Amino acid sequence: MNKFNLWPAAVLATVAMTMANPDGIQAGERLVYPAAPSDGTVDEYFGIKVADPYRPLENDTAAVTLDWVAAENAVTDGYLSKIPFRAGLRRQIEKYNDYTKQGAPWRWKDGRYYFYRNDGLKNQSVLYRMDAPGQEPTVVLDPNALSEDGTVALTGISMSKDGKHIAYTISRSGSDWTEIYVLDAASLAPLPDHIEWAKFTGAEWRQQGIDGAKGFFYSAYPRPEVGKEFSNANENHNIYFHKLGTPQEEDVLVFSDPEHPLHFHSAGLTDDERYLMVAVGGQGFGNGLLLKDLSVPGSRWVTVEPSQDYTVGILDIVGDTMLIQTSYKAPKNRIVKASVKAPGKENWVDVIPEQEAVMTGAAVIYGDRLFVNYEKDAADHPALYRLDGTKIRDIKLPTFGSAGFSLSKEYPDAFYSFTSFLYPSTVFSYDLDTDKSTVYFSPEIKGFNPDDYVTEQVFYPSADGTKIPMFLTYRKDLKKDGKNPVYLYGYGGFNVSLTPGFSPNRLVWLDNGGIYAQTNLRGGSEYGEEWHEAGTKMKKLNVFNDFIAAAEYMIKEGWTSPEKLVIEGGSNGGLLVGAVTNMRPDLFKVAIPRVGVMDMMRYHLFTIGWNWASDYGTSADSPEMARYLLDYSPLHTIKNDGTAYPAVLVTTADHDDRVVPAHSFKYAATLQAADTGDAPKLIRIDSKAGHGSGKPVAKVIDEYADIYSFIFWNLGVTPKGE
Repeated sequence: MNKFNLWPAAVLATVAMTMANPDGIQAGERLVYPAAPSDGTVDEYFGIKVADPYRPLENDTAAVTLDWVAAENAVTDGYLSKIPFRAGLRRQIEKYNDYTKQGAPWRWKDGRYYFYRNDGLKNQSVLYRMDAPGQEPTVVLDPNALSEDGTVALTGISMSKDGKHIAYTISRSGSDWTEIYVLDAASLAPLPDHIEWAKFTGAEWRQQGIDGAKGFFYSAYPRPEVGKEFSNANENHNIYFHKLGTPQEEDVLVFSDPEHPLHFHSAGLTDDERYLMVAVGGQGFGNGLLLKDLSVPGSRWVTVEPSQDYTVGILDIVGDTMLIQTSYKAPKNRIVKASVKAPGKENWVDVIPEQEAVMTGAAVIYGDRLFVNYEKDAADHPALYRLDGTKIRDIKLPTFGSAGFSLSKEYPDAFYSFTSFLYPSTVFSYDLDTDKSTVYFSPEIKGFNPDDYVTEQVFYPSADGTKIPMFLTYRKDLKKDGKNPVYLYGYGGFNVSLTPGFSPNRLVWLDNGGIYAQTNLRGGSEYGEEWHEAGTKMKKLNVFNDFIAAAEYMIKEGWTSPEKLVIEGGSNGGLLVGAVTNMRPDLFKVAIPRVGVMDMMRYHLFTIGWNWASDYGTSADSPEMARYLLDYSPLHTIKNDGTAYPAVLVTTADHDDRVVPAHSFKYAATLQAADTGDAPKLIRIDSKAGHGSGKPVAKVIDEYADIYSFIFWNLGVTPKGE
């Protein structure tokens, strides 16, 4: 077990901050970091004693924590401010972001077409509508008007079936907490309806809900304790019905399960609004599913799937026949049918059997057709089928990449957005009958010519011989001389697949001779549930080995060297970066763990951390599981023996209630106190921001300017001027 370097807090507190030299950062200059509040806590897990000296940092609202955060940001800001090209780099990133971005339109219940657009540098995208494609649009909702600094994000919208009301959800400062508001669809006037303390939910409208009244279903938690809104564990996720025009206090509890307070409960309705579906998750790889016939007064809940061992989702119910997408007996997923009178999986019959590629999504669409998206080698491959499972055709995309389709049962209109590493998100209209795709919207980015670059996919062996796919994007004139900067990105968990996608922030890296490497580690869904499971619990080491092998491959093949290797990952990917930095500090020059899960012994005690146990296991499960977690936990495996570490920039935010900032706080404090050489170990703590979703464009640009400045400076690379 690691021993912590517990310098006396009083001594540390008297040490003055360095970085006061106005001429810039001096070679070999050693930073002095602020003292972190410490109380000497030691926990015990099955007889294993584990030090947790910086436990006070778990209280994110305490004065000592706030003082430490301010002091850490002062050190980080002082360091970054002396990087001579930081301001110019920010202007470059801003320039690359300053182009019109538009999403695929969709036709809604009122017959109009809705879409999101950002004309350049607006902090949040604006929702528009038009009567027909190509006509002058009208603003439906501009979230930039909801706050002065752009920290209120529009996170979802839904329309009642009669087309008369729009419910929309927002989050504030990046929090997962959701508020729901309602607009009159015709006038766009706001109505008094307001829901608070909802989470992981939309609004599911029903024309005749409880007592025949119009309203919507939503999921929410009990009101949290004041001061602990962003840290305390969330329990008892209930489903309510809100009657339009009434206060939240009068909402009717529709579904709860107090015997299982750690379950998620999400409501859904069939298109005819006859059946209410409740998906139950949070404790397994998949989800349970319950069904209730709302057309029958007093009807009971019917269990379609009791466990959370498989994914189960109802695509539609036609008459008494359900169409279900599931991973049951199909790790790469399939579509089955069953009667609502006998919904158990023993009665399921294949409609579209499991294929070689992974089925990632499906929907019943106009003309009694099935749209199905497959993923093969981490790229999308959509297709059309008839309802009986007969294949109509594959839908050809421009190149390997990611596609998001806009389709419905009511209208023949079809659009999709497509993106890849060198392909900014472009909208196509698609003819379901003729298979013809036509460009509907194409962005234009000044200073970027995709023909100057290339993307290739390679496969490399991991430690156990498993072949791992990886995308490489770089300038065509780049030479394999072992000197190229490489930005290696990975995730490896929670059945999340990393598919190709465009980022304007990445262009400064590519334009300065950098290689962007995105690897598809085990733990994701790239090859189905078996691939996912191979990176979970006591197989988590596979994920780290896959990532290390990617770095070793890039060196062996002559792309780069350890002196030019940068690794980055966020959330579960932050855990990845923290773990492999401790395992192989010699292999990387710079490490960027972002909003990471760093304390594997206590992660399950905060907000929704318990939900991650299906992937990680917990320290309370068994002595074996506790030891396994302790042996790779980034917080607990930091070396303290003089081993030279790469330069590290940790990032987190004060409103992150997904992975609470205490993870990054304690990790940074421990890293700074350890003897790991002179390379900087900094933490960047954003304000009025959360886990990442909904972050204002200005804050995103600021963050990437700081990250790339830190990276280039520590690689010894001076980026091109403006």
